[in-house]
Amino acid sequence: MKNRRKLSGVCGSDVVLTWRTFFWFVVLFVFSFVLFSTMFVFRGKFRPVVRTTINFPTAKAVLRRESVTLSPAVSIREAVKLPEQTLVFLKYPPSLRLYTKGDLVCVFSGGGDSSKLRKEYPTAVDSDKFNGQIVRCPETPRGYNVSLAVSRWTADDHIPAGPTHQWDWLVYDAVIDHDNSTVVFVKGLNLRPGRVADVSRYECVYGWDFARHNRLIRSDVISAAQEIIRCRTPLTVLDGGPKSAHGPVKVSVRIKGGTGMLPSIAQPGRIINPPRRKPFEMCVCTMTRNAAAVLREWVMYHAGIGVQRWFIYDNNSDDDIIAEIRDLKSRGYNITRHFWPWIKTQEAGFSNCAIRARSDCDWVAFIDVDEFYYIPSGQTLTSIIRNHTVSNTIGEIRTPCHSFGPSGLRKRPRGGVTEGYTCRVVLPERHKSILRPEAMNATLINVVHHFHLKDTFTFADVDKDVMVINHYKYQVWEVFKEKFYRRVATYVADWQNDENVGSRDRAPGLGTRPVEPPDWAERFCEVNDTGLRDQVWERFKDNKTQRLIWEGEEDEDRVKKASLAHTRIGRQI
Repeated sequence: MKNRRKLSGVCGSDVVLTWRTFFWFVVLFVFSFVLFSTMFVFRGKFRPVVRTTINFPTAKAVLRRESVTLSPAVSIREAVKLPEQTLVFLKYPPSLRLYTKGDLVCVFSGGGDSSKLRKEYPTAVDSDKFNGQIVRCPETPRGYNVSLAVSRWTADDHIPAGPTHQWDWLVYDAVIDHDNSTVVFVKGLNLRPGRVADVSRYECVYGWDFARHNRLIRSDVISAAQEIIRCRTPLTVLDGGPKSAHGPVKVSVRIKGGTGMLPSIAQPGRIINPPRRKPFEMCVCTMTRNAAAVLREWVMYHAGIGVQRWFIYDNNSDDDIIAEIRDLKSRGYNITRHFWPWIKTQEAGFSNCAIRARSDCDWVAFIDVDEFYYIPSGQTLTSIIRNHTVSNTIGEIRTPCHSFGPSGLRKRPRGGVTEGYTCRVVLPERHKSILRPEAMNATLINVVHHFHLKDTFTFADVDKDVMVINHYKYQVWEVFKEKFYRRVATYVADWQNDENVGSRDRAPGLGTRPVEPPDWAERFCEVNDTGLRDQVWERFKDNKTQRLIWEGEEDEDRVKKASLAHTRIGRQI
């Protein structure tokens, strides 16, 4: 008698299931499971063949396009060799993650000899204005090329080297100004400071590949002075230019009947968008290097007397200045960092900043981070400016400077320079300027301290009893010796160069060697001047903590880090 199992059916019906039926059902299930598991494990041996009607060259081209789309590659756009470092410019496809400093290794190779291969870590990685990156590699040895390797776990992905340029013969930056002309920054023309050159000797050249002369666009030069050439921008460039696989258009300068066309890394673009009304009445521009330890005091103090916007041109800092600027921005200060790696180009950098500030600022001051405006009456900078610009023809305000010495100190003052240094030289030195950007001459000539103005504008001098700049020029030795490392002004000799030794830009009696004189702490002390210190104590001290507003609990560690950085630099000199 067969065993049967009665199951309750659907809608009240009965279903009868025999043991034999149940047995064969289990066998079929097990067989199906084993079969599909085997196909999954050995799926490579059962891959179907797909045939295409596209011929091989066409298919190869399609695959190449697919591979470019699916696996975008980072490439080295070009590199520039400077005396103490090499800048490597990376070009990124859209939406690709940017590398960090820890991802990259600088690779120096000597010809085809693998035994001459050297690898060193970059000192920093900065973003550029074209959504790429600038890798700061150590100085490239003579006879070597530089490329990059990407370190990913145990594998190195090599990025081949691109074109490499020498710093002393190069078009290094360009910007389209408010009048649609192109301002081109050039190294190697060696034009005399403060003089206008003959524009008929030069022409501007636009293109993607300067080796293909039939694809170049030439234009006239409007002005030429110092390191700046101003060109008429072709309409095709203003309209964005035709699309090209080579990327954005570049601009260069050709010397007619001379040494030909300069190599270029400069891609002209707009850095200004003129608003209907300028948002800031008073701005400041500076060029600096390794100023993290003093930036907070400089920004907070000048904010207290009326400055609203800061442009920081960073000349190859290797301290914590980026973090310091980020902290100041989080506190509400309108401050931006602009990486400017070009050595001894302060005048050109200030011209670039003046163009940038024109759309934002009614007035912009050009001072260093060791210079502080002191107004004995307690007025604001904007009040002083209004009092001296009753006439619309005033385009520049010039303020005299007092140079302060170490004031008997041998260590960096914890409360900052305005509190610590109170002894100075009697006579004021050369002035610094506050500029109305619209008043700039088209040549953009400046000698750091002041700009050349349009014919319709003039300048006004401020009496030292109304406003003066306290220039903390000769600080404690550990800070001052940094100036031996490099001077940023184009036409000012470095301290170690044996030229213009009697210039006012040098420390009297110091010489050309970074050796601390025994009496350094007592030098340059002719007048005891505590005016700014007393004002700072009154206006910027927190009554609860008895600290100045820029003096935090972490300041001591920050000062120690800066001192260590300066010590390392001193050992390299």
